[in-house]
Amino acid sequence: TGADLDRLADAALGRRLGTVSVFARILPEQKYRIVRLLKAEGHVVAMTGDGVNDAPSLKAADIGIAMGGRGTDVAREASSIVLLDDDFGSLVRTLRAGRRIYDNLRKAMSYILAVHVPIAGLALLPLFTGLPLLLTPILIAFLEMVIDPVCSVVFEAEGEEGDLMQRPPRRAAAELLSLPVALWSLLQGLLVLAFLAAIYLLAAGRGMPVDESRVLVFVSLVMANMALVVVNRSFGFAFGSRHTGSTWALGIVYAAAGAILTVAILWPPARELFHFGAFHGHDLAIAIGGCFLLIVVLEAVKRLLRSRLVA
Repeated sequence: TGADLDRLADAALGRRLGTVSVFARILPEQKYRIVRLLKAEGHVVAMTGDGVNDAPSLKAADIGIAMGGRGTDVAREASSIVLLDDDFGSLVRTLRAGRRIYDNLRKAMSYILAVHVPIAGLALLPLFTGLPLLLTPILIAFLEMVIDPVCSVVFEAEGEEGDLMQRPPRRAAAELLSLPVALWSLLQGLLVLAFLAAIYLLAAGRGMPVDESRVLVFVSLVMANMALVVVNRSFGFAFGSRHTGSTWALGIVYAAAGAILTVAILWPPARELFHFGAFHGHDLAIAIGGCFLLIVVLEAVKRLLRSRLVA
């Protein structure tokens, strides 16, 4: 009770906060004291209220939540969130939506950083090896036509992770693109680049014509891009997660990219425009096999890093 709080110093009260669930008959300044001590203990504090006397605590909390119906103007102004329906169930729905949006932003940023590493690497590789240039401006434009819809449509529509509401609150100072996520993205990109560079160097070593090497490496790059989408759709096991949200969007993007790529490979005018040579059945097998190998390796690595990625 409020009387008990008055008899405890801050240090003693800070220790008791971890074991006490209910506080009764407390004054506004005591609410403020509880909020301040919880924050000092490293907790992320939410405070609900509707009266004028709740305003200091609402302002001091990490997240102040006011009632929009019966709440006072002072409480609403001091809060970060206003419940228009005065229903605490809205808090759960809001938290769930916010965590899903935050997750999807991180997934999209991880993917877009990863996918541009092999693009930049293939553009720079001829400078170091003296081999002919593979990625022309029109090929890079084609890739961006796949990458942009994935970021703006597929990841935006992505459903929530299965453990979304079981995670503890993230740190208030947590970065949207944290160092572990950035390093994970770079690792993905470097593995894809190593796969594509190996294909290019082996093709060049065997005397494959430049236009045939170009179509082989480019198809492999598109397939690797699709592999990165699969891997980054979830912080857990990609094939064991629910993906009802963006399955339709991903299917449309995959179908459109596959159709355009097929036309570019098989239709002579388009093949000439893209500077593609002949594309053989074993070339497709290399691209698809490499795609599945990348998924297996990246999923194994992701399983080891998952606790750091969702922190």
